[in-house]
This record gives sequence, structure tokens and C-alpha cells, in this order.
Amino acid sequence: MKTLTVKSRKATEFIDITREVEGAVAESGVREGVVTVYTPHTTTAILINENDPRLLSDYEKILEKLVPKGAGYAHDPGEGNAHAHLRSALIGPAKSVPVSAGRPVLGTWQRIFFVELDGPRTRRVMVQAIQ
Repeated sequence: MKTLTVKSRKATEFIDITREVEGAVAESGVREGVVTVYTPHTTTAILINENDPRLLSDYEKILEKLVPKGAGYAHDPGEGNAHAHLRSALIGPAKSVPVSAGRPVLGTWQRIFFVELDGPRTRRVMVQAIQ
């Protein structure tokens, strides 16, 4: 397993980690199998989608619409980040991708994103490839 360090710069940010995941798979030596990308933080997520700034902006807008910040959540009196926890639960903390010929199998436009929902912060992402 390889641990990546990701530094976000904004409260909500989609960070393309595809190349780092590809590198971790190459280092693992796994030629055929599966790679799991996982974030151990409850206010982050992993997403697979297209790296189009307009689409990523749409994601941010729909998350704000579905789970607005400061909407009176029971968790907010503590850290004020209930929205980030709830958004994380919608997207999910992990994704698994097939590996073939030593590379993650992604569609033409697919990229792997680390999603920061309570930044800016320094975070970890675990990448594990198995046969």
C-alpha cells in the first residue's frame, strides 16, 4: 500500500490524483487485478469523473444545494462542518478500479479525484493494488 499526501487550498476542492494512483500501481508491480483508492478522513471523498472545470463547478453547486453549509445540523455547534461530513457520505471515501497491463483501467475522460470538503488541509490517500 502507498500513502499519498494531498494538500488542498480551498474549502471545497477537486484534486486530480490520477497520475499519482497510476504511479502507485506501477510501483506495486501488479499487472492484473484491482486498485482501491481510499481516504481515511470523514470530510473528504474519492470521485471518478471527467476533469472539466465547468463540470467540477457543477458538482460544487449541487453539493451546496443538496447539503448547504450552516443549515442547522446537530453536529454544527462543535466544528461547524456537518455539511462536509454529509457531503462526504454522498460521494464516498473509496473507489476500486480494475488494473490491466499494469495500469488502472479508466474510460477516455475518466480521472480519479480526491475531494476536499472541509479545507484547506493536508490529507492522506491510501492506494492499494492487489492481484
